[in-house]
Amino acid sequence: MRAFGLFGTITADTIAYDDGRSFENIGGILYQAAVLCGLGIETALFTNCGADLAPDVERLTGDWAALRREGMRYLPGPGNRVVLRYGERLKEREEVLRSVGPPLDPASVLARLPELEAVMMVFNSGYDLTIEGWRSILAAAACPVWFDVHSLVLAKRIGAHRDYVALKNWREWIAGTTYLQANRQEVACLLGHPERRPEESELPEFFAEAFDLGVRAVFVTLGKDGVWAAAPGARKIVPAPTAQVVVDTTGCGDVFAASAFVRLVRGAEVLEAARYGVALATEAVAAAGIRETYALAVRARFDRPGWI
Repeated sequence: MRAFGLFGTITADTIAYDDGRSFENIGGILYQAAVLCGLGIETALFTNCGADLAPDVERLTGDWAALRREGMRYLPGPGNRVVLRYGERLKEREEVLRSVGPPLDPASVLARLPELEAVMMVFNSGYDLTIEGWRSILAAAACPVWFDVHSLVLAKRIGAHRDYVALKNWREWIAGTTYLQANRQEVACLLGHPERRPEESELPEFFAEAFDLGVRAVFVTLGKDGVWAAAPGARKIVPAPTAQVVVDTTGCGDVFAASAFVRLVRGAEVLEAARYGVALATEAVAAAGIRETYALAVRARFDRPGWI
């Protein structure tokens, strides 16, 4: 089988909670890569990474036999460094981008597209690709495309908290993608009111507009409540199992995305894929970091016959 193409940013994360816990992790697009590679999916990674992060990235991924590194570029400097803070009083996490690298050059991608079975684009930093670069990749792609909005709806700001902002040209970003992922706050930004989460009554119209733009299914992640999975003729909340242990929720949406996308590409229906993704994401809250996420996916690969 051909490789999955994975586009986004590798980040050095400082993760802090109001209860005093904190973690230092390498993250970003490596969460999706950990799941794909752990499941045995050949994964072509396309990313610009700061040379300062190279030793940690190589240490974490060196034994991932399914990872193809030809699309990785190590560039001089610190790379993408992020502070993420979680707290009960916060509407969503707070994010400060300390440093950021340049966007991916689409020319480095276009020649490789015919080799890819599927494409996954995740905006970890919001600076990952220009819209012109992304549209050129979409125009050339002849395979399913997963699009995670994520940090694209954060203010372009370095060194200070990044507020959520309305993404007025969101239709241009997602037109022609196959699957769209966003959480409730990100949907609010697409709808033009980042100051409040969307009412449930607003979602059907949002789903319908996405379908009109060519999207086959929309996944709105709901944290511990699961995910809204919507496709023409099929729409429901897929609840999450109760997590027995919660260590770190960072990357759970990424685990959901990668595992659900694999199921979709392999022929699963939308709701079935969402159930698999939610189940694995719930298990992921008991893990912290890339290595534990990779180990989780490896276990899922061998403990669930017929999963892939």
